[in-house]
Amino acid sequence: MCGIWALFGSDECLSVQCLSAMKIAHRGPDAFRFENVNGFTNCCFGFHRLAVVDQLYGMQPIRVKKFPYLWLCYNGEIYNFKQLQKQFGFEYQTLVDGEVILHLYNRGGIEQTASMLDGVFAFILLDTANRKVFLARDTYGIRPLFKVLTDDGFLGVCSEAKGLVNLKHSTSLCPKVEPFLPGHYEVLDLKPSGKVVSVESVKFHSFKDEPLHAACDTVETLPSGSFDLETVKSNIRILFENAVRKRLMAHRRIGCLLSGGLDSSLVAAVLLKLMKEININYPLQTFAIGMENSPDLVAARKVAEHIGSEHHEVIFNSEEGIQAIEEVIFSLETYDITTIRASIGMYLVSKYIRKKTDSVVIFSGEGSDELTQGYIYFHKAPSPEEAAEESERLLKELYLFDVLRADRTTAAHGLELRVPFLDHRFTSYYLSLPAELRIPKNGIEKYLLRESFEDSNLLPKEILWRPKEAFSDGIASIKKSWFSFLQDYIDQQIDDLLLEKAAEKYPFNPPKTKESYYYRQIFEKHYPGQSNWLPHYWMPRWVKATDPSARTLKHYKSATQE
Repeated sequence: MCGIWALFGSDECLSVQCLSAMKIAHRGPDAFRFENVNGFTNCCFGFHRLAVVDQLYGMQPIRVKKFPYLWLCYNGEIYNFKQLQKQFGFEYQTLVDGEVILHLYNRGGIEQTASMLDGVFAFILLDTANRKVFLARDTYGIRPLFKVLTDDGFLGVCSEAKGLVNLKHSTSLCPKVEPFLPGHYEVLDLKPSGKVVSVESVKFHSFKDEPLHAACDTVETLPSGSFDLETVKSNIRILFENAVRKRLMAHRRIGCLLSGGLDSSLVAAVLLKLMKEININYPLQTFAIGMENSPDLVAARKVAEHIGSEHHEVIFNSEEGIQAIEEVIFSLETYDITTIRASIGMYLVSKYIRKKTDSVVIFSGEGSDELTQGYIYFHKAPSPEEAAEESERLLKELYLFDVLRADRTTAAHGLELRVPFLDHRFTSYYLSLPAELRIPKNGIEKYLLRESFEDSNLLPKEILWRPKEAFSDGIASIKKSWFSFLQDYIDQQIDDLLLEKAAEKYPFNPPKTKESYYYRQIFEKHYPGQSNWLPHYWMPRWVKATDPSARTLKHYKSATQE
């Protein structure tokens, strides 16, 4: 996990512009480099490094003797770089996994490069020999990327929008900053002046399609075309275990977030099992956060005891959570209600991990709810087909919501997140299954996933079959939800009259509640005029919901009602 930043065709002094690069210093606390491009005095790269792989040669932009005309700045991990080396006979000069991008590009161009990478990535590749700039981002946008491109060809690229919003440019007072779309690459021509012209933007992978790199995966070819239940369950176990195994690639200590829900518990259990198999000689640290006696803390404790991890509990009160709101919104670069609620706990636990432990590579359960139809409202889906469509919509928008939350809250504290549920091979297989196999069953969401691990003894039965609890709710007590604490505080901060005039002040995505108004105010303070970064609020479907919390839905059963 790193912070990348680059400018092409800057009219302003680069030594002034590079101050913007320092806005993302949290993403790479180990080292920083700022480098001008030979022959293009108004083009430069900035890089903040978190050293996870190859401590010696990992600084960027990466340049190798074989391709002196190529410059690469990337943020991510390429899990199949050794398999690709073996398949194509690449001769690496470093141990950096990202070096494979240079070799793939030299061998087959940008389309093949992006399609063959099994991993998470956002990169900027400069080819000075052919005067081309390439940008690319992984299928789900697990690694963030933003860009600004003006009419006269000034290009700025950065891991986070905060590194671009204050750039100076002669023809534009406030250039439009926008997220770079996941699963796409863009080709730009580089003029002798250092300015660029966009040539094309191409979607290189759809998450429903088996990825091109599956051909050189470590897992054997799975039985295809058979939807026999036992075969399906076996394939799910094989692919999920493989997704966790490939993500063990690290020279820094591995830890795992553990809420005690199904997703993080499965990740932690499989992770610990595989760490033992490859003889990693330190205990797995697991981390849970919650208010005193919250359901998540109790459940996570049970899981940690069952799997034998070194468990850490971070207990916070409502005051600490409320105090963190502004810094969380600044980190997130969004004003989405449910994203902010859920981010506060994740931000505070990440802060604890950074300060109190030496774990740096952090596993988590993001992506499972979208993939396996884990949200409570899936019980109300009119048909299996509509549920499948909704699952795909959620996956497509992950980069705006849960993936954004997971990246920014951990990156704010210099941690690197790994999310095995969003493995390309695992997700494409799960989405290839018949729609009726994937829907909730017997009143239980994620039934197929739970059933697949039923006989594995990885988790206690009450955890494997624990009903869905939203992270922002599970961290609070059963009697009072976290969102209720937030609303009680915010009610005192926002006047009724302000809310009445909200649509006048904020015509795009106007706030409908005092809570959303409060978040919007803070967002606009830090990122004025950038409300288009969020196309719409996250809300459940098929139910008349006025709040995104699972606890407001009729299907929800708390322990007090059972």
